[in-house]
Amino acid sequence: MNIEEFREHCLQVKGATESTPFIDPNIVAFKVMEKMFCMVSIQPKDGIFRADLKCDPDYTLELREKYNGITPGHVPTTLLWHRIVLESDVPDHVIIELIGHSVDEVIKKLPKRKQAEYKES
Repeated sequence: MNIEEFREHCLQVKGATESTPFIDPNIVAFKVMEKMFCMVSIQPKDGIFRADLKCDPDYTLELREKYNGITPGHVPTTLLWHRIVLESDVPDHVIIELIGHSVDEVIKKLPKRKQAEYKES
């Protein structure tokens, strides 16, 4: 999956917004309900695009064992985020699934009222 396709899938998420909230204007964040579910650099490192997504810790370990293109995220000491090399051994359908999983991880941490608001929107 290339960076444009990845961005398109992130923006297709219900209620998704895109912003550049960091000091580095090349880091784009995607949020739902004002909470970040993804961040990606629009400047490839060594010609490679990488995206960080939230993930259930147990699932993160499983994914890292299965795919070379999934590594520790921006905070390597936590299993709550993982980094995906977009054009790697991770199939497009898995990347799309992981975008949805990341959104689910964000929504389930919201207060019940906010969760209901998201589901109703």
